[in-house]
This record gives sequence, structure tokens and C-alpha cells, in this order.
Amino acid sequence: MKLEITHTTSYSYDKPVTYALQQIRLTPSSNAQQSVGNWSVEIHGGIAELEYDDQFGNHTMLVQAEPGVTEVRFNAHGTVDTNDTSGVTGKAQGLAPLWLFTQNTERTTPGKKVRKLAKILGKSDNLLNNLHDLSREIIKAVPYQTDSTFAETTAEEALAAKAGVCQDHAQIFVSAARHAGVPARYVSGYLMMDDRIDQDASHAWAETYIEELGWVGFDVSNRISPDERYVKLATGLDSRSAAPISGMRIGEGNETMIVSLQVQQ
Repeated sequence: MKLEITHTTSYSYDKPVTYALQQIRLTPSSNAQQSVGNWSVEIHGGIAELEYDDQFGNHTMLVQAEPGVTEVRFNAHGTVDTNDTSGVTGKAQGLAPLWLFTQNTERTTPGKKVRKLAKILGKSDNLLNNLHDLSREIIKAVPYQTDSTFAETTAEEALAAKAGVCQDHAQIFVSAARHAGVPARYVSGYLMMDDRIDQDASHAWAETYIEELGWVGFDVSNRISPDERYVKLATGLDSRSAAPISGMRIGEGNETMIVSLQVQQ
């Protein structure tokens, strides 16, 4: 399936920016599930100071806002040919060792509720089946609901809230898997929706490493493993390290972010 993606993120400031530096992960890489065609990232109001592949293999740009601007805009556009591998990416893992993906972050540190969920992964000798069971239990415990959590919400906090979005589902899955000793990572990307082209935000899911298969994806929110409708953008230990855009700003004033996203054939 050939997918066309246009992703625009605009930051507006009510006072001129003194200094801002942002990490941009808006360029997908080719893998077993996808082949990236023409892809470009346009920057308005900022200067790309450096480009590199980070420890997770994400193509990353460091962008500094031009002094005194009141808007910085990023526009990513391109096409990706995808195929259905039932969520299996394979054994390629980049520079980061597998043990790194068993280490927790502030957002994925397991509490009592996550540790209870993680017991599902020891109920049989079939890890793949157990992981699918874990995915089903998470969506039962945390039904999809917008405006119930925030960007900084941890896996344990989302479980306590009993509601969340794809970011929360992915981080709960990752946290439980790691507690059971299974390497797991957070994935940000795109999903072509069946009922719309315009979307409010990018998507997120989780991957775990199974020795016989390599990395395998689980989209808890949609109760499936990623198929040809999915495009992987970045991976990391949690929603912060795999975020399409993250950064810092120095200066007074308020910031407003507007996201425009279209995914279509």
C-alpha cells in the first residue's frame, strides 16, 4: 500500500523567542514493513544546526529558532510503501543493546498496578500469546478516552485513571513487558484511519523483542498488531525519547501548538 503523509506542526508565541532548540524526528526509515519514497522536512522560522541518527536509529535534526521569531513551523511530507508483516519488524536493532530496552524511565517505572498486569506474561510458555493477552487486558483496564491524561502522565498514573490514549496504552504495555524481563520499546508513527484523512495527532504503539521473531508490534488502542496502514516514525524508551518533536525554550510568553496531519492512499 502506498501512503501519502503530510504532517505540519506550528508553534506560535505571543512574545518574540529569545532562544529555542528542538529535536525533530520527522523522517521515517525503511525497514521490513515500509519503504520510504520521496520525503522532505521543511522548516520555517528555524535553522537546522545538525542532523544525525540517534542511538535508537531515529533520523534526528537539531533545529534552533531564529532569534525574535513568533512562529516556528515544521512541515513533513512524503510517501511510504507499506506491507503487512503482522507487526513483525525483524531482528535488526540498531546501536542500542537489547538490555537497554529492559530499563525503565520515569514514565514507565512500574507500580503496583503495572506489576499486577505483568503477571499475565508468565501464565504460559507461549510469550507471543501472552503479549496479545496483555494488550487485551490493558485496553479493558484503560479504555480509550481523550483529555483524560497529559503528555507527562506515567504508565502507573494512566492505569489509576482508568482512561487514556494511545501514548498511555503503549507506555503501560512497555512498562509491564520490561517488568517481566521482556525488552520493549515505544513507537511513534502514523496510522491511516478508515473513516478520515485529517487527524489531530500522530499515533503510538509498542514493540517487544521475541527471540524467534525479533521486534513485534502491538497497538493496544486498536487491538491489533500493525499492518500495512501503519508507518513507523521513531522508537525510544518512552513517549519522550520517541516524540516527533521535543525541545526547550528560553523567554517569556505563552506557546501555542497546532498540529495538522493527513494520511491517505
